[in-house]
Amino acid sequence: MAKERAGFSMERLAKVDAVMKQRYVDTGLLPGILTQVCRKGEIVHTGMSGSMDLARNKAMREDALFRIYSMTKPITAVALMMLVEEGKIGLDDDVHTHIPSWKNLRVYASGMPSLVANTAGQFITTAPNRRMKVVDLVTHTSGLTYGFMMRTSIDAEYRRQKVGDFQTPGGLDAFIEQLANIPLDFSPGEAWNYSVSIDVMGYLVQKLSGMTFGEFLRTRLFEPLGMKDTFFSVPADKMDRFCSCYMPGKDGKLVIQDDAGKSTYAEPPKLESGGGGLVSTAHDYMRFCRMMLGGGSLDGVQILSPKTVAMFGMNLLPGNKLMADMSLAATFSEAGYGGIGFSIGCGVTMDIAKARIPGTPGEFFWGGAASTAFWIDPKEDLAVVFMTQVMGTDARLTLRRDLRTLVYSAMTESFA
Repeated sequence: MAKERAGFSMERLAKVDAVMKQRYVDTGLLPGILTQVCRKGEIVHTGMSGSMDLARNKAMREDALFRIYSMTKPITAVALMMLVEEGKIGLDDDVHTHIPSWKNLRVYASGMPSLVANTAGQFITTAPNRRMKVVDLVTHTSGLTYGFMMRTSIDAEYRRQKVGDFQTPGGLDAFIEQLANIPLDFSPGEAWNYSVSIDVMGYLVQKLSGMTFGEFLRTRLFEPLGMKDTFFSVPADKMDRFCSCYMPGKDGKLVIQDDAGKSTYAEPPKLESGGGGLVSTAHDYMRFCRMMLGGGSLDGVQILSPKTVAMFGMNLLPGNKLMADMSLAATFSEAGYGGIGFSIGCGVTMDIAKARIPGTPGEFFWGGAASTAFWIDPKEDLAVVFMTQVMGTDARLTLRRDLRTLVYSAMTESFA
């Protein structure tokens, strides 16, 4: 075996699997893992260990299907930017110009959600300091939230109304009307708060394209890129490749969270969630990453222009602030905050010293709730995809830190 390949020490790169297996699979924190590394247009490493289904004793396989949850968000962001390039929407547009029922959105001042089903919460509200813009959606500065935040009365109202639930009757249209009648958590642009904003972007793609969101992704993105295993529900003939999903039990051992053999992912959802609904493979997600590394093109197929892709490596937060400067107390995120900004549906590394892990300014990334992760480093012509299936683990951010450290430590040359 060659000692070096695409600027990597192959001996050091092999340690990625060895260390991650020892630290996370052998200790029972994760059932199994799959890691893929691409540099200079070449897949230089694919490694896996452990199981995709513990009860059925199924070893991890390269074509395993994973719930990617919030790694859906960058895909939705690309879909929206395709329509931006077509002149159908702009990042500086007021959102209500595309969603008229949102013209008079109010901001929460005080009050509590209703304790009675199907009745509105009793909220005192004020006018926002400015209108919500599309850029607020892409950067999570919209004033929207997630019900699981457990932080405010607005979070509680989201839980009561099951805002964003995959089984929402009426799908994205009903979801948008739910939000039209719930106050914002804060005025747009004034804070960073992880939210259903990207699901709203999925609705905008659906409305402006004239096709369902899933159909847009399939025909405009997945089929052109050869992403044959990415969808909102798993076809019957591919269920044998679908991983079970786990969570830590009371004794720390993994317990089933979603059994692949009984999963709701076997049926199409009522709401196609651009914020977290897709299933994919490492191979397919790497195709998406390689397209972004290629300045919007892959194998002769152009999805975006290089100038648009370059924006994913820029910090679009107001005043060039970092997430740490704008995040509300106790806000959940798929990233640590140190040195991180936010671009178009992705975190973006701005300050390596504050992040305290190896990397490159301008690399963009995100992760999913089941502990999946990816990052794209345009300056190093590098993309990494990591797949596993565990919800609610404290190891989520630590394993991503370790993965980054191990991959960058295997490099023998740097372009940045």
